Amino acid sequence: MSLDSRLFRKTLGCFASGVTVITTLSPGAREPQGVTVSAFSSLSLDPPLVLFCLAERTACLDAFRTFGHFAVNVLSEHQRDLSIRFASRAEDKWRGVEWSAGESGVPMLANCLASLECSLVQVSEGGDHLIFVGRVERVKHHEGGSPLIYFRGSYLDPVPLDAV
Repeated sequence: MSLDSRLFRKTLGCFASGVTVITTLSPGAREPQGVTVSAFSSLSLDPPLVLFCLAERTACLDAFRTFGHFAVNVLSEHQRDLSIRFASRAEDKWRGVEWSAGESGVPMLANCLASLECSLVQVSEGGDHLIFVGRVERVKHHEGGSPLIYFRGSYLDPVPLDAV
């Protein structure tokens, strides 16, 4: 029996996830590259490892495979525009985006809830996606704030903390 792909996707949408923008540099030209990713997870505390998944058709896939470093930028509830921008195939994604270079040179987006600078450890096949595993080298986070959440194909509106 074959599983209906639309039904599978709709079912997976029932799992709420945080939203990240994963960034790296293109080898050679060292141009910033970035893509919105909700398929991100911690993997290990010792050693500190994280993983994320990219579709094999992702435009900047080769940069992630070859540069050797990447950053995970955990978006706040106020960064929906960045999520939409980096989910697009636009050529000018970086125009007007505030960022600074991490120690490895990878772009670290400004005003994120958290940022993790990682070295690439492993890339594995996973169906129509590639699974990237990275060792976390440096982290920073901001106290307060709420994450940008994606659920059932759309962003959730923030819930005021006093309503919880």
